[in-house]
Amino acid sequence: MKFYALAAASVLPALFAAPAFAQSQADPGVTSEVPDNTVYDGDFISVGIGAAYGPSYTGSDDYTAFVLPIVQASYKGIDFNPRPGGIAVDLVPDADEGPNLSAGPFARIRRDRVNLDGINDRVVEAYGELDMAIEVGGTVGVGFPAVLNPYDSLSANVDIGWDVNGAHGGMVIAPNITYFTPLSRGMAASLSVNTSYVDDDYSEYYYSVPETNTLLPDEDVLPGYRADGGFDRAGVNLLIAYDLNGDLTDGGFSIVGLGGYSRLFGDAKNTPFTRIRGDADQFLIAAGIGYTF
Repeated sequence: MKFYALAAASVLPALFAAPAFAQSQADPGVTSEVPDNTVYDGDFISVGIGAAYGPSYTGSDDYTAFVLPIVQASYKGIDFNPRPGGIAVDLVPDADEGPNLSAGPFARIRRDRVNLDGINDRVVEAYGELDMAIEVGGTVGVGFPAVLNPYDSLSANVDIGWDVNGAHGGMVIAPNITYFTPLSRGMAASLSVNTSYVDDDYSEYYYSVPETNTLLPDEDVLPGYRADGGFDRAGVNLLIAYDLNGDLTDGGFSIVGLGGYSRLFGDAKNTPFTRIRGDADQFLIAAGIGYTF
């Protein structure tokens, strides 16, 4: 069924569309029969908006609030799943039962340190704005339904993108594993583990520090640093979604909460932007409301 494929997406798509059938509210230990048709079995669209609170740049210990608009849809067997700052398209038709494969194009916008107005650290601000990166590539994945109960799923996917806008000019590989399960007929949860691998061009652009900076007094100038590629972070996200009419299968309004933690590694951790001015531990909280029809 369609909700298995959607549950196999990353945690952000589930932020505003929790497509899964759940257990009966009357008796949480007894599962009821899966309905023949749900809003997710055919064409649908989910739109939502949320508020998030997270680091002002990768490695920052200053936090800022920002808005998350989300759109997710399926049309004639083609699924459109959001990513942070972008979208992935699944061109592989969903299987009626058994594992689901996914593959298609992927694109995202990366705005790390693009706008210095949201950065409260005057030293980091003095190192200037970066250009916006536009990463284009592909995504592949596989999802396994009914792992621990008839309505849960375990999925894995990898997004691979290259900057085509002349910013970092490099490559990012982002694997993700998600476990999704209903908690009741109207509530569902997903636990997602993710990491990312970046090449030398990406790492040098975001994590390297020049030897001098004439905009700062000598005592505030950060030590020069040359960054190389590698795995730059790993994280975990927990999401809880609740359908406002108590039924996840018929669309309508839903509300969600998300909590996330990631740890920076390698040169993302060792750069003076993180080691001296920030923190390798990164936290994120978000809440939102969405509508599916």
